[in-house]
Amino acid sequence: MSAVGKERPMEASAEPQGHDERPAGVAEHAEVVVVGAGMVGAALACLLGQAGVEVALVDARESLLDHEAVGRGQPGMRVSALTPVSQRLLERLGAWEWMAARRISPYRFMQVWDAEGSGEVSFSAEQAGVAKLGHIVENDVTQAALERRLVALPSVRLLLGARVTGLTDAEGGRCVHLADGRRLVAPLVVAADGARSPLRELAGIETRQRDTGHRAMVTTVKVARPHGEVARQAFLPTGPLAFLPLRLNGESDHCSIVWSTSPEEAERLLGLAPEALGEALAAAIGHRLGEVTVVDRAVAFPLVQRHAERYVLPGLALVGDAAHSIHPLAGQGVNLGLMDAAVLAEELLAARRRGAALGDERVLARYARRRRGDNAGMLALMDGFRLLFGARHPALALARNLGMGAVDRLTPLKRLLLQQATGHRGRLPRTCR
Repeated sequence: MSAVGKERPMEASAEPQGHDERPAGVAEHAEVVVVGAGMVGAALACLLGQAGVEVALVDARESLLDHEAVGRGQPGMRVSALTPVSQRLLERLGAWEWMAARRISPYRFMQVWDAEGSGEVSFSAEQAGVAKLGHIVENDVTQAALERRLVALPSVRLLLGARVTGLTDAEGGRCVHLADGRRLVAPLVVAADGARSPLRELAGIETRQRDTGHRAMVTTVKVARPHGEVARQAFLPTGPLAFLPLRLNGESDHCSIVWSTSPEEAERLLGLAPEALGEALAAAIGHRLGEVTVVDRAVAFPLVQRHAERYVLPGLALVGDAAHSIHPLAGQGVNLGLMDAAVLAEELLAARRRGAALGDERVLARYARRRRGDNAGMLALMDGFRLLFGARHPALALARNLGMGAVDRLTPLKRLLLQQATGHRGRLPRTCR
């Protein structure tokens, strides 16, 4: 495929080239156009590009991350809890080794408790039959690792600073219109452009949307007691608080904080001095990690749960947050998106081998069937947890605490929950097995 737009040459350290000099009215062709080069879109482009599929990857960002700076110094505030299944996918993509050399933080245990009662559940990697329950990884580290792979794939063309303004039908597929007048034509266009996906809106796909009534406050802290590779989550009256273990310079004394709470409480917390915020965090988890020192600014963002009415149309597919956005209660958001990418790539490559059109709705329907149920189930599970632990009725609080105690004693039920947490659900794509 000939070059289009601002694109990266094939060396990760090189600077992006200028705009294509051809007339704006000339349409460029690819096998697949992916809109959105975040973690999910980048993973999908890598999966297809490794198989030689001609991909045009479009993103509004003007440049890639500074790969040399990522994973150095202060950790980023936005992190994900990557499951062993997601780890296998990233290994197959050739990204994990670089991530591990930068900064990943394994966790072997999880503790979940009700801050209003005595109910508590503990999970371990040994119970799950895995070496690690997962890894807490800064989003920028995962993103940079995937970008490094993208620029090494000759069949992937990365268009930076490209804003999508239209989507129309074209002969044999779909046409993506860019703000500078250029057009990209492909049998399949994939929306990986986030929870407020412009491409999804251009396609006329509705979403079921519900404001959770929560805002997520995130920051990074240093703790007095080693976290011991334990991911901790306390259910407070106003919402769940997670202390996610980070390993910096070989030390187990940092955590990433995600506190989902009411808008009023989030505003109050953001208004606290760092010392007072540290004291509030320490008290909220019962001082389990001793003194808590806030080492970064705190920010908050609203939590809105969305699920697209449809994942596919002829010549169009949604992946990641464009298809579903979930409460960060269990850190499953990016894992669900990566599985979308892996399943869609598997179905597309199988169709390509048998000579089927990549945008054929029957091909895309197989992807939708494999992913929609899993995503809907996880959204429902997280919503159920949120409602159960948000209930203030004394009878529900008692039942909740008794239930947590029962789960902690029932090994088969714990194993089922661990399968959910580690990503071992349903029919996994080959790249994740």
